[in-house]
Amino acid sequence: MKKILPISIALLLSATVVFSQKDEEKVLKDLNAKTQKYGDIAHEIWELAEMGYLEEKSSALLQKTLSDAGFSIEKGIAGIPTAFKAEYGSGYPVIAILGEYDALPGLSQQAVPEKKSADKAAGHACGHHLFGTASTAAAIAVKDWLTSKKIQGTIRFYGCPAEEGGSGKVYMVREGVFNDVDVALHWHPGAENEASAGAALANKSAKFRFHGVSAHAAGAPERGRSALDGVEAMNAMVNMMREHIPQDARIHYVITDGGKAPNVVPDFAEVYYYSRHGKRDVVIDIFDRIVKAAEGAALGTGTTMEYEMIGGTHELLPNLTLQKIMYDNLTKVGGVTYTSEEKAFAEKISTTLGAKSLDMETAENIQPYKEEARAYGSTDVGDVSFTVPTAGLGTATWVPGTPAHSWQAVAAGGTSIGTKGMMVAAKTLTLTAMDIFNNPETVKAAKAELEERRGADFKYIPLLGNRPPALDYRK
Repeated sequence: MKKILPISIALLLSATVVFSQKDEEKVLKDLNAKTQKYGDIAHEIWELAEMGYLEEKSSALLQKTLSDAGFSIEKGIAGIPTAFKAEYGSGYPVIAILGEYDALPGLSQQAVPEKKSADKAAGHACGHHLFGTASTAAAIAVKDWLTSKKIQGTIRFYGCPAEEGGSGKVYMVREGVFNDVDVALHWHPGAENEASAGAALANKSAKFRFHGVSAHAAGAPERGRSALDGVEAMNAMVNMMREHIPQDARIHYVITDGGKAPNVVPDFAEVYYYSRHGKRDVVIDIFDRIVKAAEGAALGTGTTMEYEMIGGTHELLPNLTLQKIMYDNLTKVGGVTYTSEEKAFAEKISTTLGAKSLDMETAENIQPYKEEARAYGSTDVGDVSFTVPTAGLGTATWVPGTPAHSWQAVAAGGTSIGTKGMMVAAKTLTLTAMDIFNNPETVKAAKAELEERRGADFKYIPLLGNRPPALDYRK
């Protein structure tokens, strides 16, 4: 009997592996069959190009897609009209897939390989039309698999608005909508396929508003107090401050209102600031110094100043337990191959990026796995990652070498190139969720890692404070 038992176990394990492979093959086949459907949904959101907290039609389209697939929908969560939760199933574990759908202002672009505006207020230069759609596709695929196999557990899709500076997920975390989630999965469009441990910069942002006194700039300048002077004085001091902050910190600003006519002393001016660093404590310190510069500028120019917090996000906390599973599944799915038409489009885009020739390596292959990464941008996924074990990936939805927030990203995202990369993400998210459902012990290990990484004394404090969602920050 002792000799037979190991053989029986081995046969059982072998059968389980084969069964799992058949499951995977069926799920991937079904997703392939729905490529056109999900491509159409993504393209519709690409055409809508709705900015943060204004994504009414984009959010509604994803809600309908999930509702039609059997998910229950909870609208307007965390006090945000375009945020929602879609759920199917019951019990443990609860796996969440995050989706975004906001566009960026001033980046309107047609789906052509030369810079050509689509004459809209915004464009999907960060690929969130693909993000939301791929995550929707994955949630539905996981739901179908759970149903067919009669597996207990809950799959959720979180519709997350205003990632671009609006910190939508921060309000959602603050209101506790992730408190009963066991694992959160996400992805992001890009120019390569990778699923290494991610990194993101903590960020605080605010609009500084100066108030002065109007007067005729030539006839009675002594009676005026220029609000624009206040903004420019603030900017000068902050720019001098750059010498005296950590070299890996970042500060950016744009003057959003500098007056209306040169011969009128502006009685109102506004500047919009971001401060970033890999550690939120450093960001808090830098931001406080920016506020002091604004106060000094107001004092020196005879104006008054007030500021409104717009966003604030934590750095990203990686979870290697989950990340390795994500990477293994990405390698199963593989990269993308262009048709001759797609390659011709990509070659034209590549020349606008200064490349001598198109290098398809990052699109066709998977980048090596790394457990550490350098942070360049910010994301409100960071706050989610301090609340629940979180893992993500990036896929090649853009022409190799394309930077985010560029017209080239908008152009490729509106073509089949974007759709192909999107489906790589949908498949990888689906397989990863299936693996976790099949092995609940993974959840325990991921939670233990989260506790260790964030520390026993960790207490979540949102960097944007107690303000209500900044629903009008793009208006």
